[in-house]
Amino acid sequence: MKFDKIIYFVFGSALLLVTPSCNKYLDTNPDNRTEINSVAKVAQLVGTAYPAYDYLTFTEGASDNAEDKGPGIGTVTDITSRPYFWQDVAGSSTSTAVNYWNGCYRGIAAANQALDAIKQNNFGTAALPYKGEALVARAYAHFMLVTLFSKAYVIGGPNDAPGIPYVTEPETQVIKQYDRGTIKSVYEQVEKDLTEGLALLSPSAYTVPKFHFTPAAAHAFAARFYLFKGDWQKVIDHTSAISTEDFATIIRPINSTLDAMAYADYKVALTKDDKKFNLLLANQYANYQRNYPRYGYGQQLVKMFAAGYNITGKAYAFKIAYTTVPNYTTGKYAEFFYVTNQVANTGQPYIMSPLFTTDEALMNRAEAYARLNQFDKSIKDINTMLSATVKNYATSDATNLEKIKAFYGITDPQEAVIKMILETKKAIFLQEGIRWMDILRHRITVKHNVFDPTGNETFIELGPDDNRRLFQLPEEAALSGVALNPR
Repeated sequence: MKFDKIIYFVFGSALLLVTPSCNKYLDTNPDNRTEINSVAKVAQLVGTAYPAYDYLTFTEGASDNAEDKGPGIGTVTDITSRPYFWQDVAGSSTSTAVNYWNGCYRGIAAANQALDAIKQNNFGTAALPYKGEALVARAYAHFMLVTLFSKAYVIGGPNDAPGIPYVTEPETQVIKQYDRGTIKSVYEQVEKDLTEGLALLSPSAYTVPKFHFTPAAAHAFAARFYLFKGDWQKVIDHTSAISTEDFATIIRPINSTLDAMAYADYKVALTKDDKKFNLLLANQYANYQRNYPRYGYGQQLVKMFAAGYNITGKAYAFKIAYTTVPNYTTGKYAEFFYVTNQVANTGQPYIMSPLFTTDEALMNRAEAYARLNQFDKSIKDINTMLSATVKNYATSDATNLEKIKAFYGITDPQEAVIKMILETKKAIFLQEGIRWMDILRHRITVKHNVFDPTGNETFIELGPDDNRRLFQLPEEAALSGVALNPR
């Protein structure tokens, strides 16, 4: 079984083979390829089946976790500014939607090649964990693509709008025709791959497990998937299967251990692979941590962390860093640099990006409990999160149903508890891309402020049925018969 670079980059790179920079691959002797003829090589290949680019810049920019800081404040580039106005960004530069699309399909290509190698060779049971990883990684990439590039899944709805191409075979031709299918069909295939793959995973198959879909990471992915799908009991079951430990001991210790750290140590610790709260990490090329854009985390959003803005009345313990006020950052990502030219000392910045954490899984379970009207269990999970994030938290700060209803002025218990969950997540997952997923799931209207050059402020809105909620596919995808999103 051979793995050809030509095949690997075709669809995922939006047909980059037609560009001059990649023509050299077409001139490569077909025999000059890597043979995937051992379990070790399969394992190495599957390790590349993850998106190598981030979605943080465009999802956070499009969400209500961004604001216009005003004229002359922060940097202004198409990559950081156009998502704020829900406009497409031309090209496939780092941190764009097209860049993420390409990265996902590259990961899918690697997963498919690994699965094909396992199918064609008699590797035996030793290859099963890597088959499982390839299946779950393939499911994850397709799920993220359908989430970001298709209409939101409607629980109980027909979900017959266009999905995204679900690719299950290695590509053997430069331009292959694809069909987007429907959102429903993509979800069915994601669930099939996820279910089959999870059953094959092993927690002891890797030297550095946090960079692979271990059972714990796959359960966290399943919890997110079923939250979108509305299968509440499965959200609970998969979250509870992540660990036998109490979640209070495995979520991010924001107000204790991490709070005591210096800022430089703090941002490294948040993405270290030896932390229990990190379930899946990915090396992703991104300059996200160095950006202080005009349209981003500013003086209005920083108030979420101050005393009086959450139900306890106390401030959150998250570190608030900035260059100059109001150019804030959460400092959640330590930037590294991959040198591609030693002489010129040039290369690409990258971050360790937590794709899944115990914190997100806990809050997903809290929402699932609320959906099933199990409010005591839901609020217990909420209090666990507050106890790890609120400054000087005391047992008297624990909330209850009556406090929640009064705080939000909502009498319906389910509506009140879910409101609190979403508002809590908005703050604690700032700059992590989670808010955009909640906006899609709950059909939340996004409101952005806009300052003109004289400082006058107006507002724009993105409603639940606006086509601009779907990020745009690469224009080159049309060459493969894939229809672009309406505008």
